[in-house]
Formats: sequence, structure tokens, C-alpha cells
Amino acid sequence: MFSKEESARLRKEFWTSFGKSFPRKWLLYNTKIKGFAFKFQADRKKASVCLDFEHPEEIANELLYDQLLSLKNILESEYLPEVIFDDNFELDNHKIIRRIYVPFDKKFSIHNKDTWRDCYEFYVETMTQFELFFYEYEDFIKQAI
Repeated sequence: MFSKEESARLRKEFWTSFGKSFPRKWLLYNTKIKGFAFKFQADRKKASVCLDFEHPEEIANELLYDQLLSLKNILESEYLPEVIFDDNFELDNHKIIRRIYVPFDKKFSIHNKDTWRDCYEFYVETMTQFELFFYEYEDFIKQAI
């Protein structure tokens, strides 16, 4: 069991190490679509690469999510076969959002440095594919709002 301070230190080290190991400017929040952001997620049990829909206006989330649903077959067949669409995803703070994500399928814990390298490689491969998909279909996605 880790103290809060030790856990916070490990989380910081995880993200710092990722940034140093794979120095690259990621798309993340720079989609130019409000409330539509790519994210890296990691905790004590799992990791994933996500596309979150958190626009303050629910109708915008719905329209964007539906637009992505119309591209689901392309996303699965050409970019990310393991992608999961969840229109009712609960965050740790109990907020419900729409999320499209790819889970890391190997054993992982942010507290276990032995699992970090595989996770970093997963992040790079998966986010790269997500970004390529977004850039290819960006104009179509933006038509939703």
C-alpha cells in the first residue's frame, strides 16, 4: 500500500517519464472542438487512450458522438479494431460522459514501474492511430456542430 504522497510521486514520475521517453506534441485538447478531447488515462489497475465528449451543452455531445458512431466501422477496420464506444461512461467523480476508448489489455498499475514501458508503447501506437483517424475525418466530424 502506498501513502498519498508516494502515490502522487509515482503518478508524476510515470507521466514525466512518458514525456521524456516519447517527446512529441500530441493532439489531446487541441481538436478545436469544445469539450472534445483525446486523453491518456492511467490508474492503479488499468490504462487507456480515450476520446471524451464533455461539452457543456448535452446536445453537442450527442451530435458529436452520433457523428463518430457513423464512422465506427472505419475506425474499427482501418485504425483501432479494439475500440469501445460507451455513451454512458462513469468517471471517478461519478460524472457520466460519452467516451470512445481503447483499453490497455496487459497487466498494468501506475504503481508498478515494470508495467510502464509496455503501457507507453501502447499509448504511442494507439494515440497515433486515433490522431490519424481524427485528421482524416476532422472536417466530417466538425459538421456535427
